[in-house]
Amino acid sequence: MADTSARTLRLLTLLQSHRYWPGEELSSRLGVSARTLRRDVDRLRELGYPVEARRGVDGGYQLAAGAALPPLVIDDEEAVALAVGLQAAADGAVEGLAEASVRALAKVVQVMPARLRRRVEALRTVTVPAAWPDRGDEARIDPDALTAVALACRDTERLRFRYGTADGRAGERHTEPHHLVRLGRRWYLVAYDLTRQDWRTFRLDRLAAPAPTGAHFRPRPLPAADAAEFVRAGLTGQARQYRVEVLADAPAGTVRQRIGSWAQVEEVGEGRCRIVMSTESLDWPAMAIGSLDVDFQVVSPPELTALMAARGARFTRCTTPNEQAESAS
Repeated sequence: MADTSARTLRLLTLLQSHRYWPGEELSSRLGVSARTLRRDVDRLRELGYPVEARRGVDGGYQLAAGAALPPLVIDDEEAVALAVGLQAAADGAVEGLAEASVRALAKVVQVMPARLRRRVEALRTVTVPAAWPDRGDEARIDPDALTAVALACRDTERLRFRYGTADGRAGERHTEPHHLVRLGRRWYLVAYDLTRQDWRTFRLDRLAAPAPTGAHFRPRPLPAADAAEFVRAGLTGQARQYRVEVLADAPAGTVRQRIGSWAQVEEVGEGRCRIVMSTESLDWPAMAIGSLDVDFQVVSPPELTALMAARGARFTRCTTPNEQAESAS
């Protein structure tokens, strides 16, 4: 019985790792006859796995998508990757997925062997989530829209959707979706715009009602090394409202480790560096520079100087003992 269970598990692993297996090759891999293979396939079906069979000389088996999700067979590395991915989703920006990710993470970790739980807990302990502060204007993404766009990318199927630009204009787009890119707290779709006859980057939080058209296409060559580079190049080329320059009393290497992903940092002297950012809002530079916990001087723009002065005055008021409280004491 133990051998039968182990063989069934091995069969399931093979079916999950390959779209279609010829029957003869699958029997050879398992070291069993065609008749035994059919019995093992029937056993998987009883467990809820929808195994499809093709008859004939070139007949074989494949695992189809089922109405319910049966237990999955994954190895140690996949289990750790799944747990870490669920943790990232729990901290992510996709609307409605955080709670579901937490529930799924609890279930996955609960059934892990002790050696894997230790690995997952170690990763969670030493990893600091880079979540943005909770703000009322935080960009949120509809998970159904995210899934629809991802499927269109995978299936090379033309996609229509409504899209709102930064200046408030809205309209319908007809595209050939190429790839999804997650950058920071935002998701982007890289696609060829059939109306404008050019490549475009679309923010998913501004995208609505994605509708696959049923028309498939041959992917065009992307004018970049990869989709992530295309998105970064587009964001760098955008005109920003503010150019921030700050001199900080800290080594450049230390500052790069803290905020180097979104700023240019250069050494200007021993233990001193220049920080340059281009941004649409001054909230992020104010928070990032304040998080360095070092002395600094704002070179530009004056609006950042005023913002920090106002916040400093507020902090002073909030930490100054109240006169009424003093008299009462």
